[in-house]
Amino acid sequence: QGPLAPHGRAFSTSAGCRSTFNVQDGSDFQDRVVNNPKPVVVDFHAQWCGPCKILGPRLEKMVAKQEGKVLMAKVDIDDHTDLAIEYEVSAVPTVLAMKNGDVVDKFVGIKDEDQLEAFLKKLIGA
Repeated sequence: QGPLAPHGRAFSTSAGCRSTFNVQDGSDFQDRVVNNPKPVVVDFHAQWCGPCKILGPRLEKMVAKQEGKVLMAKVDIDDHTDLAIEYEVSAVPTVLAMKNGDVVDKFVGIKDEDQLEAFLKKLIGA
C-alpha cells in the first residue's frame, strides 16, 4: 500500500488544477470570466515571456490552494490580442483580479508566493 500514497496526493492536486483554464476566445472569456459568480484571476501571458513561465505555475499553485474560492483564467496575448487591448495589457505577465465582471485589482511582473497569497486573499475577501 505504501507506493500508492504519493499517487493519492498527486491526484488531489490535479483535481485542484480544474480551477485553472485556458481562455478559448472572446465569448469564452465573457462566459467563464466576466459572467462568473466566483472571483477570477486572469493571467495574461505569452509563450516567449520568461517571467510568465515562472509566475504562471506559481500562481496556479496558489489558486489551487484556495479550494475553488477563486478561479484562474490563462490568456495568451498572442492568441487573444483583442482581450489584451481591451484590458490595456501593455506588458506580460499582467494579472487581473476580476469580480462580477469588473477589474478590482491587478499587477504586472513577478510576485513571490506571499504577495500572491495576499493578492488572492484580498480578492476573495478572506
